[in-house]
Amino acid sequence: MTDLSARKADHLDLATSGDVGFHKRTTLFECVELVHDALPELDLASVDTSTTLLGKRLTAPILIAAMTGGTERAERINHELAAIAEERGYAFGLGSQRAMLKNPAALATYAVRSVAPEMLLLGNLGVVQASKLESEQVRELCAAVGADALCIHLNPAMELIQSDGDRDFRGCLATLERLARELPLPVIAKETGCGISSGVAARLKQHGIRHVDVSGAGGTSWVAVEMHRATGTGRALGETFRDWGVPTAASVLFTARQGFETIFATGGIRDGLDIAKAVALGASAAGIARSSLQALETGGRAAALAFFDRLEAELKTAMLLVGARDLAALRRAPRLVRGELATWATLA
Repeated sequence: MTDLSARKADHLDLATSGDVGFHKRTTLFECVELVHDALPELDLASVDTSTTLLGKRLTAPILIAAMTGGTERAERINHELAAIAEERGYAFGLGSQRAMLKNPAALATYAVRSVAPEMLLLGNLGVVQASKLESEQVRELCAAVGADALCIHLNPAMELIQSDGDRDFRGCLATLERLARELPLPVIAKETGCGISSGVAARLKQHGIRHVDVSGAGGTSWVAVEMHRATGTGRALGETFRDWGVPTAASVLFTARQGFETIFATGGIRDGLDIAKAVALGASAAGIARSSLQALETGGRAAALAFFDRLEAELKTAMLLVGARDLAALRRAPRLVRGELATWATLA
C-alpha cells in the first residue's frame, strides 16, 4: 500500500472508531435557542424541507460531506453513501482527489455517477495541490468524476501535524480566486474541521468566492486524526492543537454576514435540530460526515437509512415548532444567541 493509500485507510479507521473528537471545544449550537411557537398553524405533512443549491434540487438541506477515496474500502463507502444520497435527494461530497493525481487508476474509487447520476456531487482538492496545477488540469479532475462543483479544501492545521505535510501556504487565496474565475463550475472554499473566521470570510468574499463549507470546530478534529498517526514532535503538536479552531456555529454566523451564495454548515452536526439551528443562522445546508460513516460501517445500509430518517424527522419537527413552513421561513424565525457564541459574534 502506498503512503497516501495507507493514510486514507488510517483516516477511515480513526474516523469510524478513534478518539478524534474535540475534547473541550464544541460547535456552539448549544448556544442557539429557537423560539417555540405554540400556535404554528401548520400541518407536519406540509412542512417543506426542499431547497435548490448549485443548480440542483435537494429534498432536504443535507450534504453527506467529504467522504473518502483512493482505496478499495473507500470505493465501497463512496458507492454506498452516494446511492443513498441519490435515493433521498441529498448532496454528496467526495474526499480529496489527490490520490487521482498520483495514480489515475484511483479514479474508480471516486466514480459514483454509475449509482448516483442526478445528485449534487462535490469534487474535492487541496488548495496547495491546486496551486501547482493549471486550471485546465483541475477541470479535468472534476470532469473525470462528473462533479457539479469543486471543494478546494484549506487544511493548514492538519498539514502541520503530518510529518510529510505541507508547510508553505503562500498563494492559496490567489489560487482560489483564479479557479473561481477560470473553472466552468462553482468553486467552494472548504475548511477541514477548524472553521472560517470573520476575517477569512471577508477575504474570500473580496476575492470572488461565492460558496463556502465552513467545516468548523466541534466535530471531528482532523488535527487529532493526524496526531494519532504521528510520532515525536508531530504527536506533541497534535496534543496541543487538537481543540484549535473556530466553532461551526460561529463560522456560519461569520459567513452569513458576508452574504455568500451557498454556505454548508459542516463540523459536528449531531441531529436535525442542529441542522435547523444552522439554517436559522444562515446556512444553506448542513454537512454530515462521521455520523453517516459510523452508521453505515456499524449497521450497513439499513442503519444509514434509519439515521437519515431520524435527521429529517427532527428537522421537520423543529420547523413546525417554530412555525416555519419552509427553509426561508426558518431563516426568519426568532432565535436567541447566547453565551460563548454571543462573544464570538462580536468579532469584526
